[in-house]
Amino acid sequence: MIRHPFRRHAADGEIVRLALPALGALVAEPLFLLTDSAIIGHLGTPELAGLGIASTVLATLVNVSIFLAYGTTAAVARRLGAGDQAGALRSGIDGCWLAVLIGVATVAAGWPLTPWVVSLFGPGDDVAGHAETYLRISLLGIPSMLLVLAATGVLRGLQDTRTPLYVAVTGAVANVVLNVVLVYGLDLGIGGSALGTVLAQTGMAAVFIRVVARGARQAGVGLRPDGRGVAQAFGAGIPLIVRTVAMRAALIVITVVAAGLGTAELAAHQVAFTTWTLLALILDAVAIAAQALVGRALGAGDVDGARSITRRMVQWGVLSGFALAVLLLVVGNGYARLFTSDPEVRTLLFAALVVAAAMQPIAGWVFVLDGVLIGAGDGRYLAWASVLSVVAFLPAAWAVAVADVSGQAGLMWLWAAIGVWMLVRLVTLALRERSDTWMVTGAVR
Repeated sequence: MIRHPFRRHAADGEIVRLALPALGALVAEPLFLLTDSAIIGHLGTPELAGLGIASTVLATLVNVSIFLAYGTTAAVARRLGAGDQAGALRSGIDGCWLAVLIGVATVAAGWPLTPWVVSLFGPGDDVAGHAETYLRISLLGIPSMLLVLAATGVLRGLQDTRTPLYVAVTGAVANVVLNVVLVYGLDLGIGGSALGTVLAQTGMAAVFIRVVARGARQAGVGLRPDGRGVAQAFGAGIPLIVRTVAMRAALIVITVVAAGLGTAELAAHQVAFTTWTLLALILDAVAIAAQALVGRALGAGDVDGARSITRRMVQWGVLSGFALAVLLLVVGNGYARLFTSDPEVRTLLFAALVVAAAMQPIAGWVFVLDGVLIGAGDGRYLAWASVLSVVAFLPAAWAVAVADVSGQAGLMWLWAAIGVWMLVRLVTLALRERSDTWMVTGAVR
């Protein structure tokens, strides 16, 4: 697949134009949680472990709805490629309304269930209290978070990745300031960190609403919800929901296993997992370009262009993965010191980061192919492939849980189980990409 990776390709200009701003926005997003991890980590190990549980739940809630960004990008890009600007914006607005509905329903259901959800991870009493505090407050920001996802998808589909970059960077900076003031200035502890993130996300959502509304007015598109359009957006997103639920199930199992290894192991896993998310989003910058460019090409009926762009972006993804692996190995030891003063947690964290580094080239390939098939609207296959990869992963995670190992060896084996998951994902996605089944053309798949 990596043939002539340094030879210039006709699509390189567009890939760079979309991927670089997307990279900035994607990196800014996990900085919310990294900021919380760094600040809370210095409050104490139980607080950091509590954040690990709460952040896993929140990430699950948000990522189950990631179709709001991915599905909207694909739908908007296809209509744009077919020359239907108004239809593209109409699809995007329906996605935004769907985000609001899902967000409100999530808060209503999640608030009373918080203690029960935290208890599923089996933490100690000191860790559980911190997890519940962070989760309850953060739930209030879920509608804003989901609206940010949907509006970002609208702009990406319109081939605009710069605006999401500006909003994400501004939001990340505001989050840092708010966290420092609320946690240390007002001495609100872990609850102050959660509140700061909620306020930053709400501000981001307000900006996105203004940008999308301005574009809709210029195209003569109304802002009121279209019940049929909202229902269609949800229906198209169901396969992506299945895909995401399967992947999140795997990550939840990993967190449960880490909690069983011990408090120090769970704290180290929290930072390692957040770092993995950051690296995944860096690699996902090319995947975002894939969603927009492949969706537009297929909307315009350009099958050969979609194939050529796909192969080029796979090259970019794998090479980027190698670069991130080297970087992580070089800075890993010093990086661990940013998050905790506990020497045991530092040692455990570095061990997990070594395993994560080894997986980066494979991850780059997987994430690009994921973006290609999302852009093509091939959600049903993605759902099936995700379920299959999780089924293959679960025995590996179970083996770690019953092996009665802890410390560095236990955590490294736990992260090696993720490697099994990634390899199966690579095989299933690469086989699909080699076929022509996913190349359906037209404004609507």
